[in-house]
Amino acid sequence: MKTPGLVVSDPLLTPFEGEISARLRCKAGFLKQFPLLGEISQGHRYFGFTEGATLYREWAPGASALFLIGDFNGWNRASHPLIRGEYGVWEISLPAGTLMPGSRVKVHVHSAVGPHDRIPAYAKRVVQDPNTHDFVAEITAISPLELGAGGLRSDSDALRIYEAHPGMATEEFRVGTWTEFAENILPRIKNLGYNTVQLMGVQEHPYYGSFGYHVSSLFAPSSRFGTPDDLRNLITTAHKMGIRVIMDLVHSHAVKNWNEGLGYFDGTDHQYFHAPPRGNHPAWDSLCWDYSKLEVLRLLLSNVRYWLEEFGFDGFRLDGVTSMLYLDHGLGRDFGGYGDYFGDSVDNEAILYLQLANDLAHTINSKVITVAEDMSGMPGMARPTQEGGLGFDYRLSMGVPDFWIRTIKEKPDEAWSMGEIWGTLLNRRATEKHIGYVESHDQALVGDKTLAFRLMDAAMYSEMALDRQSPVVDRGVALHKLIRLVTLALAGEGYLNFMGNEFGHPEWIDFPREGNGWSYTHARRQWSLVDSPLLRYSGLNRFDKAMLQLNVQGNTELLQLDEARKLLIFAHGTHVFAFNWHPTESYVDLNIPVPAKSDYRRILCTDDVEFAGPGRVSGIDNYIWSGDSPRISLYLPSRCAVVLWPVADP
Repeated sequence: MKTPGLVVSDPLLTPFEGEISARLRCKAGFLKQFPLLGEISQGHRYFGFTEGATLYREWAPGASALFLIGDFNGWNRASHPLIRGEYGVWEISLPAGTLMPGSRVKVHVHSAVGPHDRIPAYAKRVVQDPNTHDFVAEITAISPLELGAGGLRSDSDALRIYEAHPGMATEEFRVGTWTEFAENILPRIKNLGYNTVQLMGVQEHPYYGSFGYHVSSLFAPSSRFGTPDDLRNLITTAHKMGIRVIMDLVHSHAVKNWNEGLGYFDGTDHQYFHAPPRGNHPAWDSLCWDYSKLEVLRLLLSNVRYWLEEFGFDGFRLDGVTSMLYLDHGLGRDFGGYGDYFGDSVDNEAILYLQLANDLAHTINSKVITVAEDMSGMPGMARPTQEGGLGFDYRLSMGVPDFWIRTIKEKPDEAWSMGEIWGTLLNRRATEKHIGYVESHDQALVGDKTLAFRLMDAAMYSEMALDRQSPVVDRGVALHKLIRLVTLALAGEGYLNFMGNEFGHPEWIDFPREGNGWSYTHARRQWSLVDSPLLRYSGLNRFDKAMLQLNVQGNTELLQLDEARKLLIFAHGTHVFAFNWHPTESYVDLNIPVPAKSDYRRILCTDDVEFAGPGRVSGIDNYIWSGDSPRISLYLPSRCAVVLWPVADP
């Protein structure tokens, strides 16, 4: 077998060539037996309710009997038995009209753990009874898509992701809906200039406070936000705006709950998941899938196909990839060398699943985008599976927000290192695309702070008015813009922001729970703050919009780094970024190198009044180059950055 492409592009992987080649052989052997577009990815068309809800099938090899129950038979637990077939697949045929859209059903399972009512594994809609709070499956008709899946990806535009949770997207003290998100939030996203929205909490989950990460029903859009058609309409609306929609896909673990989830479905502890202790996630109180089982692969791969074809999603951000890749889930690991990514600690069955999932998604739609939430940095994460990689398009740069938190918490402003900022934001594998970000939802969860609140804290409650003077707010607003701008410019080929953080949303996220009296106070977004012309939030919002108009692409070149004067100046493609991070020193007639013998025009300045800045940089927008080596002179105040663009004809 020839040397894998992953090793060819990175010779440091040569000691692990055997393991990478084994991955390629394993995938090739699997696909020879199970073509991706065949039955292995079409479980949702065989299991569950099919043929107009006249046929129901369920895989439950360890069960002794199954009965279909629901409002159609008065929840009689004996009148409609399923017949056991080959491989532990049970089925029942029903007369046409027995089940109609809106009919509520469950499957009653007899097994070694006793009789239990369960939610069908392939249920496409699950609702909660308002009186009993019990979750039940509901028969739903699949509406045809108004627009086909995807078709929106353009490699000429850098990926700009707006991470959003539909339930907390309203300012009111309640759960928001798919329809409200489409009507009220998508226009904001479009206006800002984001070209991708990443939806959280899509798959059904019994506990709202889990943020959607303890999934119970893989194929059911969460009914707390509305109907499946409401979600389809949201995606259609986004597509009409030119916005692609990707979803958080949770295939790394699943909820433990018997009443809603799949644990002990057939009475065994190893049907869909690994038996304990391996099947119990030690940090997340959840169950770990057994990716070695054919029916688990069928379930998960079919789920990938389902969301793309039935709803028109443009891709996925796969949650918890690090947890999937390593038998110890990567907990407490530093991943300091290449050897940490190979050997006995790696779950090769999970690697195969991720390769298959990425290949399937891109086969269904070549314009699909997949993003890995991985903190380990495994080589090949965002390289094609044909090279021995895992097949993702992007990996999240998860170390970047951690770096900013440490810097703000542990160092006074005058001790910030320009070299550390430069080195950290560029510290990624050059052959793999990354998504840079300052903060996602993770950095804003209860117990942590948003970037704005970390910088300004209680002053945000009283000092954000434009007519108020506050050194704390002045510093916070300035650094909020600088940190976001340098991250967008350096930390990845794409950029991500969590809903509301673009305007410095002041508070943390805390979903209703017993510990807070089931309050929605922090499970919402205060849009009235950014909509007020009297507050600085609106200026931060305008800056975010202006920043996103910088389609920064091309090579990065360091032009000047001065630790004493806190200057960081670099070129990214044709753009020149000049940052002065000094807390007090401003520089008049600062002479800086530029990459082209051209006059330069200022196209963005963090100091501008429209961006809630003091407006110290004004007047001349063009800067004249001079000398044998191209240089320009400019005024660069403290805690200020400017972005320059070459003028065509100096």
